[in-house]
Order: sequence, then C-alpha cells, then structure tokens
Amino acid sequence: MEEHPLAGEPILRERGVPEEIIHAILSHADHTGVPRTTRMEKALYACDEVTGLIMAVALVRPSRSLLDLEASSVKKKWKDKTFAAGAKREEIEKAAAEFGVELWEHVGNVILAMRRIAPELGLVGNI
Repeated sequence: MEEHPLAGEPILRERGVPEEIIHAILSHADHTGVPRTTRMEKALYACDEVTGLIMAVALVRPSRSLLDLEASSVKKKWKDKTFAAGAKREEIEKAAAEFGVELWEHVGNVILAMRRIAPELGLVGNI
C-alpha cells in the first residue's frame, strides 16, 4: 500500500495525464503527504474508501444489488466493526467532513452515483 498511488505517478505522466489530475490522485492517500486543496481532490478522497464499504454491503444483501441499497443499510453495517473490517471508518468520516458533506448524506450520494455503473461493477443483482 505504501506504493499506492505513488507507483502510478510516472505512468500517468508518461500518458500525458494533466498535472491537476495527478495531484488529485496523489492526494487521496494520506501517506503521500500531498495536501488536498481543491474540491476535486477532496471529492476523490471522500469517495475512495467508502465505495469499498458500499460494495461490501451490497454483496451481502439478498438482492446483491446497488439498485435497492440505501444509506440506512450501510449505516447498520457500519456499527458492526467486524463487517468489512478493512474499511477505515475513521478515514471515511474524516473524508466526508473534509469534503463538507454530512456522512450519511455523502454515503447516499455515493450510492446514487454507483448505481449508474452497477452493471460494470457486477452489482445489478437479482432485482
């Protein structure tokens, strides 16, 4: 993990990715020391960790879908620290606050955004 996202930096530059995008990618990991100053950087940080938790919740539901998932279901699983134990809850809270959005509103917004790509994520389920 120490190399993430640093290892991608030279690849991104080689491919001509704009510096503002590279900076945003580097800033989404606290260990890089790259500060988050723009709204885009804060948004990427706020969405990164929480998407994994949302996917984990969707996968344990009977529907196995994002299409019927609500923030309240994520909130229930949030309380169980053994569920998706790798999801850094403190980081998720910090990131939402840094982004300026209340945590559960943010989770709801991310779920809505992820629904648009549910087929690509394999999370349309059996609805």
